[in-house]
Amino acid sequence: MEYLALIGTVTMIHLLAVISPGPDFIMACRNSLTYSRKTGIYTAVGFGIGIAVHIFYSLAGLALIISKSILLFNAIKFLGAGYLIYIGLKSVLSKSSKIELGEHDKKEDITRFAAVRIGFLTNVLNPKATLFFLSLFTLVISPETPLPIMGIMGAIMIINTMLWFSLVAVFLTQKRIRSIFEKFQGVFNKTLGGLLIALGIKVALTEK
Repeated sequence: MEYLALIGTVTMIHLLAVISPGPDFIMACRNSLTYSRKTGIYTAVGFGIGIAVHIFYSLAGLALIISKSILLFNAIKFLGAGYLIYIGLKSVLSKSSKIELGEHDKKEDITRFAAVRIGFLTNVLNPKATLFFLSLFTLVISPETPLPIMGIMGAIMIINTMLWFSLVAVFLTQKRIRSIFEKFQGVFNKTLGGLLIALGIKVALTEK
């Protein structure tokens, strides 16, 4: 019971970080609106797997090494920035196509694996996520914290991520929301794509 306060603190800190707008949120919006609710949810699964990777290397102490190595940090930074810019350009250059709102007539979707992969790469290549988990595991979570407690907190953070972005996907794929998106699909694609490109450039210019 002595670790309940710590678990609650970590849960709230992470939840606030997840809810705040960033690359994950914009990618969740893009995939949910452009493709389908299913794709949005599988993208959320990808985010959760990315969180698991961040937690794993934080527990292994690799986050500290990454934070101290300019070469490794910059490698992650430019990979993440390049990926965001690439996806953003695809959105900006994509052509609008009619989205049928019926249950059986839907826009051509991407595979589950592709959706998970997009979510995973967006999250795991985000250098700000690396710094967030480094801060969390050095400033909030003590090295003396038992491994099972760390495991519980890690599981909560993964579940938080998947649930939040699944809720985003469910909300954005309501028929009324999708009908609005259909009317302004070109504007949405270019806006979300532009935001991803801007985030990519911001990430590339980020210094420690």
